[in-house]
Amino acid sequence: MSKRIKVLQLQPDYNVKAHDFADLAEQIVKALPAERYEIVAAFLRGKPQQGEPVSRADRSVYFEFSDPQLKGLRLQAMWQLYRFCRAESFDVVICNRFKPVNMLLQLNRWLRVPLCIGISHGFGEYGRYYRRLQARSLIDRAWRFVGVSPAVKQYLLDCKCGFTQQNTVAITNAIDIAQAEGLQLPRDEARRLLGIDQQVRLLGTCGRLVPVKGHVYLLQAFARLKDIYPRATLAIIGRGREEPRLLAEVDRLGLQGRVHLLGFRADALQYIRAFDIWTMPSLAEGLGLALLEGMSGHLPVIASSVPAMLPLIQGAGGLAVPPGDVNALTSALADYLRLSDQELQERGERAYAYLCASHDIESFRQQYLRLVDESLAQLNRPS
Repeated sequence: MSKRIKVLQLQPDYNVKAHDFADLAEQIVKALPAERYEIVAAFLRGKPQQGEPVSRADRSVYFEFSDPQLKGLRLQAMWQLYRFCRAESFDVVICNRFKPVNMLLQLNRWLRVPLCIGISHGFGEYGRYYRRLQARSLIDRAWRFVGVSPAVKQYLLDCKCGFTQQNTVAITNAIDIAQAEGLQLPRDEARRLLGIDQQVRLLGTCGRLVPVKGHVYLLQAFARLKDIYPRATLAIIGRGREEPRLLAEVDRLGLQGRVHLLGFRADALQYIRAFDIWTMPSLAEGLGLALLEGMSGHLPVIASSVPAMLPLIQGAGGLAVPPGDVNALTSALADYLRLSDQELQERGERAYAYLCASHDIESFRQQYLRLVDESLAQLNRPS
């Protein structure tokens, strides 16, 4: 048996989930056949506690760096990562998000890993001049880059600092649809567990309560419609630093009893079918996996027309609104709220059909496998 290709997948934080339907790092592990690839998963921060899941990679490594160790020059962290990679002699390193990419860009001047792949999940990572200057000087033929949407790929190309059409691709995020649907509770049970009345028309979303998610605009838009549509109710699953502001806004707008901030829920996807309308009023997104999760529940979608999400909304037959535009969001909510239950269900089925056609996890896996295989073949080809 020939020696397996040795791959390091480097992530900033331990964040392995018991269900990996939307854990794209784990999906990349699944993409690489075990008979040909030996995979090590490494995490710069954090580690699992007793009983928590671990990566399905052949082996996991937890550096447990502190936040101060990963700021500034990061000399201690860089030295430890260098020694580790040098001892392991990896053939491929896959870096998730900016910090691991940045560290390997610097270290690979000495490590000479044959293939490095950097995955970008959003915008602004190369907004600072010194970061663009550094990337321009360090990106060489060993590097390939992935944007998680065509919009993120275009952002990288527009930075003009070493990202090119030859070394940069878009591999659109996806979810394991079958696994996601298998986790979802029936509508009545999901509502019972959330404490939501079975008779209301429920709209809302799931995600971190942070300003960039735009939840405050959703509350303001809903407040304009609450008296016109007395059966409508809004719910948000998630927690975060924005919660006090959102609670104050509920009081200010007189939305008590009509808005439910449900807090953190383990395996939140199981409650998707409690909703009738799925919303994502984000001010910015790299892709927005929560939008795909809503589609997996056969729900019609309303979301902000940020570049990464607009093609998804249009493909799903959803309603796109300018980010932060309360008037447009109010109008979109009203467009759906005035539909009959059957018409809403038809919109949801269209979204689900689009998800299956365009964001299937098997296609995602095949694209990563092809990227690794073809890049190694190119790099091994005589110049």
